Amino acid sequence: MQRVMEVADRVAVELAGDYDRVLRELEERLHLSIALRGNRVTLEGDDARVEAAAAAIDELSSLVHSGRPLGPGGVEVLASAVESDQPVGTMLDDVILRNRQRLITPRTAGQKRYVEAIRNNTITFGIGPAGTGKTYLAVALATAALTRREVGRIILTRPAVEAGEKLGFLPGDLAAKVDPYLRPLFDALHDMLDADRVEALFERGHIEVAPLAFMRGRTLNDSFIILDEAQNTSPEQMRMFLTRLGFGSKMVVTGDITQVDLPRGNQSGLIEVRDILDGVDDISFQMLDRRDVVRHRLVQSIVDAYAIADGGP
Repeated sequence: MQRVMEVADRVAVELAGDYDRVLRELEERLHLSIALRGNRVTLEGDDARVEAAAAAIDELSSLVHSGRPLGPGGVEVLASAVESDQPVGTMLDDVILRNRQRLITPRTAGQKRYVEAIRNNTITFGIGPAGTGKTYLAVALATAALTRREVGRIILTRPAVEAGEKLGFLPGDLAAKVDPYLRPLFDALHDMLDADRVEALFERGHIEVAPLAFMRGRTLNDSFIILDEAQNTSPEQMRMFLTRLGFGSKMVVTGDITQVDLPRGNQSGLIEVRDILDGVDDISFQMLDRRDVVRHRLVQSIVDAYAIADGGP
């Protein structure tokens, strides 16, 4: 099937990107041919994909005219909208956080479901490969909740397990020792808030970052609690963490069950908990996959290659 569409100058610029980069990435992701000549877009390929791509481009036109260009990551948004038959605006209009003239929104249908699950459940598990936004979106939602005073503090934690290498003795105080493990959480925070504000929130106790072992014996009230890299928890650690939940709190547990760094033969608490808690009211399990990867396009290819090597589809 072939379909020709006329678009406005601004829409053509948005679609082309630098040296037609956006068009080429869309072609690769959607498995159809896209040609842009002036203001004329020609789509050629499978009937259903052409129709879905045309609908997405129509909606993109409306967004651009209303002053909402896609910006960075636009390919993922458009492609996900086509693949899931979901309107582009449904994702882009869901603004989680605004900072430095930047809007943080879900960029795929899977991310949109994940964000809605966190909002609507007390405990949410986000399980999926690297680059799917599990931790980043959770930190954004936590930051938004703290800003709106829906919670009194954010607690970020993860198990101190090395990814296949021994770090040895780390000098310094507690903060210096755990910094290498918790750096991804710090990076996400600094991407959403100015450095001086992050420092002030730490000083006042509104943001706490600590290794999982330091959660034992506590009851965490009025908090937005995020457990990252949960695939590296033991079943006992997972149970300990989940039972820290206090009144007025929300928990998000994120992890990638294909990247377990526990010693061989040790069971992952994240894998076990799905069988134990699946179906429990107010607990949601959200599975993200390769279609939700929003890092460099090669990350999606790497995820696919390793899935095949591990015997996956």
